[in-house]
This record gives sequence, structure tokens and C-alpha cells, in this order.
Amino acid sequence: MKIVIGGQVEKKTIESLIKEMDSSIETVIKSDLDAAMAIKSNQADYYVGACHTGGGGALAMAIALLGRDQCETVSMPGRKPNNDNIIEAVNSGRKAFGFTADHVDAAVPMIINALKNK
Repeated sequence: MKIVIGGQVEKKTIESLIKEMDSSIETVIKSDLDAAMAIKSNQADYYVGACHTGGGGALAMAIALLGRDQCETVSMPGRKPNNDNIIEAVNSGRKAFGFTADHVDAAVPMIINALKNK
């Protein structure tokens, strides 16, 4: 599995969390545009990114290039990540996941576990 990390903040933290969970997952930190293009061109399997709203800077390029139906806002201010919603998004074929920087520690493990159990 190859995951590109985009978004605006916490890219190194996200990469570290993924690697701690499963060192066999290939990760690459990219700009938002390059990360979304990697998904569109099948150079990577999934996109994760964080920003301060969960859907703006984290997912804007992914939404523009992949379409809203391929993207999931996992959390936003006042709305914590929900494991059931993440599992449903993964199982429905979503490829890009955005969340707020303050939810990185909760969102990343939920996303990775859902992807691994797909």
C-alpha cells in the first residue's frame, strides 16, 4: 500500500504515525497538487492530509482533481473522527482523507486500520 501525504500541516507527524503502525506501508510527503495527481495517475493508493478545518487545505486539491465522491472529511472543528464513518468511507471506495491537525493522533490510526482491514 502506498499513501501520499498532502495537506497543509503535520505532514511529518502523519508519516511517523503511519510508519509506527505498519512499516510496510510506503509513504511519500508531497504538495497537495502532487499528492492528488499521484492518486489520479495511480502512482499511489490513498491520500491523507491535515489542515485547520479538515476539508479546506487538507482536501481542496484532491476534491478538485479526484471529485468529491473520492474524498472524505474525517474530522473538522467540533467534529471528532468517527471510526464507523471512516470504515464506511473506505469500503465505499474513497481514496482521499482529510482531518484537522488536532485530530491527527485519532484520525490516522482509524484510517490506517480501516484501509488495512478493507
